[in-house]
Amino acid sequence: MSEDIRLVTIGRIFRRRWRLLVIVAALGAVVGYGASVLFPPSYTSSTSVLLAGQWEERELLTQAQIAASSAVVDRAAATLGRPAGDELRDRVNAKAADGNIITISGTADTPEGAQRLSDQVAQQFVTFAARIAGEGTDPDAAAGPEALREKVVQTNRRITELANAADPGRTVEGVQARTELEKLRTALQEAMKKLDEADPATANKASMVVMGPAARPTGEAPPTRMQLIVAGALLFFLLAVIGHLAAARVNRRLRTEPEIAAALGSALLGTVDVPGVRPVHRPEGRGPRAWIRRLLGVDTPWDMPSPQPSGGEAGRRIRYRRVCARLRNQLPSPRRLLVVVPDGDEIARRAAGQLVAEAESDPSPGSSIGGYPMLRVVRVSVDRPMVPDRGTESGALVVLSAGSWTAGELAGIAEACAEAGHEVVGIVVAGTVRARPMRTAGHPPLEAAPALAAHGHATGGSA
Repeated sequence: MSEDIRLVTIGRIFRRRWRLLVIVAALGAVVGYGASVLFPPSYTSSTSVLLAGQWEERELLTQAQIAASSAVVDRAAATLGRPAGDELRDRVNAKAADGNIITISGTADTPEGAQRLSDQVAQQFVTFAARIAGEGTDPDAAAGPEALREKVVQTNRRITELANAADPGRTVEGVQARTELEKLRTALQEAMKKLDEADPATANKASMVVMGPAARPTGEAPPTRMQLIVAGALLFFLLAVIGHLAAARVNRRLRTEPEIAAALGSALLGTVDVPGVRPVHRPEGRGPRAWIRRLLGVDTPWDMPSPQPSGGEAGRRIRYRRVCARLRNQLPSPRRLLVVVPDGDEIARRAAGQLVAEAESDPSPGSSIGGYPMLRVVRVSVDRPMVPDRGTESGALVVLSAGSWTAGELAGIAEACAEAGHEVVGIVVAGTVRARPMRTAGHPPLEAAPALAAHGHATGGSA
């Protein structure tokens, strides 16, 4: 199937099943609204933490994982007075952004709760990262490099004072003390030199700064109630369209005349046209089920081609007369026939009525016997087909519309005809055209079929 045909098929679904699609979409919207009631709205707030220095991408990813870890989230939960657990951890998210920034997001049932959660997780993350890096435990180390240099200067001054106070080389103990003090001074100067040569960015790498308090969210976090309603309507709408396409793909109803003729085991006498006016609903089609089917627009098949323009009433009557002529030529002698119509096939029922009317009005020899019509219409149920036994009628003419019945259903009608002693002498396929029937003098209208169809109706029993 080409792309153009698929588009035509989808367009046909929209045109012929728009009521059903609208109702299904409305049902999906109701389901989406119900889902929004079951899942209360949530709010998300975010804050950013700046990491000083130069960081590699994998290091930033590690810091993001630390920010969302249980060690940080549980501390934040304890501060907020909330129980720690997997539920709260699922509400915290951290990701690395450009510029050595860790973005921390918190989700809660209220805007204020989301704001407090984000701020507290960010603060606990900075504290926890500083503790890992050794910050916050030694007050001298926390003072920074300048404080360390000042501490080194004070230590050198103290070493000088101790060296001057020691015995100036008069005893062995004094010499050893002065030697140890000089070694300590040398080691301290070398450590200070290495500190000066170290990368300041690396030295301050563990420094983190919260860039500001989290903003209070003004709207719900997705999915919002409106998003759930729209998603439900769209999902049900797409499922309805896909269901129509899948049903059309597995549809086994016969559409072509050769397939129909093969299923019934008889020859095709011709095709006739029926104006595509809205059919009159029979009393048995006025129940609640039939009313719902008409309301949804599923009482007629959607996957049939659009009716072609009609050539006028004269052209339609010519088709019926040709069928009657072929039927007379095929029969060895004039006789009465049953016109078998599948029950529920409105197009075929109207075509059969018109065919009977043409046979009655045909002045050709053999068109009537003893003033009685040569053709009599009977409607046969496709579920449990039964045809009247052979009596005054000997033979059956099957009239049906294309695309309405499967091969098995038609085979059941053929078997019912054979069991009743009727030979299927021919098949007539009816289709619709875009035209309204015109009343003409001396000729019954096409809508006269119900009166003609009242000659017989067989629906009970089994074949």
